[in-house]
Amino acid sequence: MSEILPQLVQQLFNGLSLGAIYALIAIGYTMVYGIIGMINFAHGEIYMIGAYTGLVTLSAIGVGSGIPIMLIVLIMLIVAALVTAVYGYAVEKVAYAPLRGSPRLVPLISAIGMSIFLQNWVALGQGARDMAVPNLVAGSLQIQLGDDFVFNASYSRILIIVTTIILMVMLSFYIKYSRMGRASRACSQDLGMANLLGIDTSRVISFTFIVGAMLAAVGGVLIALAIGKLTPFIGFVAGIKAFTAAVLGGIGSIPGAMLGGVILGLAETFAAAYISSQYKDIVAFSLLVLILLFRPTGLLGKPEVEKV
Repeated sequence: MSEILPQLVQQLFNGLSLGAIYALIAIGYTMVYGIIGMINFAHGEIYMIGAYTGLVTLSAIGVGSGIPIMLIVLIMLIVAALVTAVYGYAVEKVAYAPLRGSPRLVPLISAIGMSIFLQNWVALGQGARDMAVPNLVAGSLQIQLGDDFVFNASYSRILIIVTTIILMVMLSFYIKYSRMGRASRACSQDLGMANLLGIDTSRVISFTFIVGAMLAAVGGVLIALAIGKLTPFIGFVAGIKAFTAAVLGGIGSIPGAMLGGVILGLAETFAAAYISSQYKDIVAFSLLVLILLFRPTGLLGKPEVEKV
């Protein structure tokens, strides 16, 4: 019994770091859905492109360049966010903007096509093989818990949690107090009325895709540094799980996406630790099935009211 609590603390930490990544990606899904009512299934590939952009930036700078490690990581995050912002804007203009007003199935197919295109675009440019990412944030914080258990918190995963919290707070304040944030909230409530009131809804939609892409890019860079490996196909599974997190928390709700990401990360981690790593995906998607059966709007979602 003396080792149960320390092990639980270790798995909580691991689950929070994984859930933070899911939350960063899930926000992109939930913001787009909250405004235009559609799912951007190319969003996982934006996350993947952000990770590759960070690796290319690191290769250009060089690990032994004499620049402090945290400054290198900051440059990687900024460059990845800027590059994926362009990709997010392009995805919206190419795959969504020409199809506004079409049946929902049409932009859905367009997004899936964009996802496949981006996968192969990166695979052709960077190769389909696994690529190693240098361990810039090496080491860990070790704390003795119990008689013979050492709590191990790697600095890379601490960086994930701290960065995610900072970005979530910044996003919350921006959405609440900025002019564009207020416009986004107005569009999420009633896109047509917001347009009649003089809000540039096209600009707001593009802004939503850009912000979601930038957050996903940060998640991609951070997880690449923590895991140390990249392939052009990491975006598909991560995107599906982040979409699950968004639905779990309540699609269209930013706090719901954060909560859903944390819950999904914890569920996967506990399943891998106490059942088997082979069952972690089963547990994750079982949560999705249960939430759709018993609370289709998600944990923090609100029932959609039909406007007449």
